[in-house]
Amino acid sequence: MSDGMLSQEEINALLGGIEQSDIPDNEGVDGGLTGEEIDVLGEIGNINMGTAATTLFMLLNHKVEITAPQVTLQTTEEFKNSITPDLVAVSIDYVKGLLGTNLMILKGDDVKAIADLMMGGSGSASDDPINEFHLSAISEAMNQMMGSSSTSMSQMFDKIIDISPPNAVELGAAVDKFDTLITQEESIVKISFRMRILEDIIDTELMQVFPISFAKSLVNNLLQKESDVIPSDTNPELNNEEMNGNYGAPPGHGAPPGYGAPPGYGAPPGYGAQPGYIHTPQDMYSGPSVFSPNVEVKVPTFGNFDEQLTPMGRENIDLLMDVSLQVSVELGRTRRKIREILEFTQGSVVELDKLVGEPIDLLVNGKFVASGEVVVIDENFGIRILSIIKPENRI
Repeated sequence: MSDGMLSQEEINALLGGIEQSDIPDNEGVDGGLTGEEIDVLGEIGNINMGTAATTLFMLLNHKVEITAPQVTLQTTEEFKNSITPDLVAVSIDYVKGLLGTNLMILKGDDVKAIADLMMGGSGSASDDPINEFHLSAISEAMNQMMGSSSTSMSQMFDKIIDISPPNAVELGAAVDKFDTLITQEESIVKISFRMRILEDIIDTELMQVFPISFAKSLVNNLLQKESDVIPSDTNPELNNEEMNGNYGAPPGHGAPPGYGAPPGYGAPPGYGAQPGYIHTPQDMYSGPSVFSPNVEVKVPTFGNFDEQLTPMGRENIDLLMDVSLQVSVELGRTRRKIREILEFTQGSVVELDKLVGEPIDLLVNGKFVASGEVVVIDENFGIRILSIIKPENRI
């Protein structure tokens, strides 16, 4: 150092000593996402997958856990090079509220196990290759899972969010078509979750992949929603006297000196403080009240709810009498598994929940209103009404 100036060598030494922790927190990490954005994406994914796990539980009748989101940023080429032949991708497009593509990626054996559970099986993965049935089953599962997630996002972002029907493909066989599955960008975001279907059926990794532009759109929507709900402080601050209830008269409106009751107009004999009543400064001020608005007191009135139809009301009811309603007869119902439905052929017999001779149901616009028995009128079927349910039971 000479003459109080730093030499170039000293400047380089100082610059070289700067630690990574000295970089401001808002600088981008992973080449495009800040630490705050990564945290927000992880929280959004955690909330969405929590809802999706509940939906999958209702679909499979097995408890599902989807936890531990890990957010990473990769280039498109890096991700394509990491694709293995056993992966299946389900592409979901956001078409309203948000615009972008989202890929849900699982292993092929997990897809076959989920498909088997959906058919009422034990969740074992067969040795057969992935076929159209497996792809159709996982598409339906993801449709319901991401549909419930979009509902959560609608509440989170305070706007309607819709998705398109999912499309499932074997990712290993479509690496060359990867650019058609997701918007082509230099970087993509991958959120890895641990998905467990209890009873040791599945314990695997579920990946969610989308372009970095879509990731930033998610973050911006959430941060914008949070900034909108922060109320602005438009009320003026109260001074100490106002907080203590000591409201003064406005400037220029103070009571004149010596203001009081006119001579000869003292308080009536025996008049004083009423028992149990505490006088406030406003009570002791005999001038006009500034902060007490006029209150209009009315005697409560109660409307008449008796049924009294005017001529106009009767005319409207007559118009309603000409409205047509759909009347249908239900012979019975039953529930069958998908496996049994797929085995239906010409001549198959389906047993219903009605017994021989048991009354059948008469429905009006889909609402059960009466029971009866089947009759034949000329060459047509009909129903003879045996009983009509009470109005209070129709609700």
